[in-house]
Amino acid sequence: MFAPLFDFLEQFRSFSHEDKALISEQVHHRQVKEGELLLQEGSLARELFFISQGILKIVTINGKGNEVTQFFLKENQFCTILNSFNNQVPAHESIVAACNGELIVFPKDHLLRLYEQLPYMKELITGITQNTLLEKIRVRNGYMGEDAATRYEKFLEKQPEIALRVQLSDVASYLGVTPQSLSRIRKNMR
Repeated sequence: MFAPLFDFLEQFRSFSHEDKALISEQVHHRQVKEGELLLQEGSLARELFFISQGILKIVTINGKGNEVTQFFLKENQFCTILNSFNNQVPAHESIVAACNGELIVFPKDHLLRLYEQLPYMKELITGITQNTLLEKIRVRNGYMGEDAATRYEKFLEKQPEIALRVQLSDVASYLGVTPQSLSRIRKNMR
C-alpha cells in the first residue's frame, strides 16, 4: 500500500525495514475523487500528501470569485500549502483533486513524531518539498510573457501527462485563458 512512497524516497536514501515500519505507522492511505476538496482556503494545512496516483491542483479565488488553478502536482510529488503547514497560519490557497487518485497522507502531528523518531526524515522531506515548490514556480514562470497559443503548446510539451488527465477548464484556468479561447486554440492546432 505504501510501496510508491518508499520507491520514491529510496531514490534519495536507503531505508531499513524498521524505519519503513515506523513510517508506515505514521501515514495512511486515502482515495480521492475528482473535485474533492482536500484543503479549504482559510483553513490550516494539517496534512502533507504524497501523490501515489492522480493529480492535485492548487487553486485560489480571483477578485471575480472564480477559481484559478495555480499549480498541478502529479504522482511522486508531495503536496501541501507549505507556509500554512509549517507556520500554522491560514492557507491562501485550496488543494483540490484534479482527477481521481490515491494519496499517502502524513498528518502533521504524525510527521512531527516521525521526525523525532527518524531525525533524517525532516531534512529529507524538507528538501524534497522545497525542490517541488521551486520546480512548480519554474514551470509556471516558463509560460510568462507568451501568447495563449504558445502557452498551451508549451503546456502540452512540458506537462503532457497532466493535459491528458484533467478537465480542459482547469487547463484553461492554469494558462490564464477562457475555456472558449482554449477550444479555439485547440481547433486551430488540428
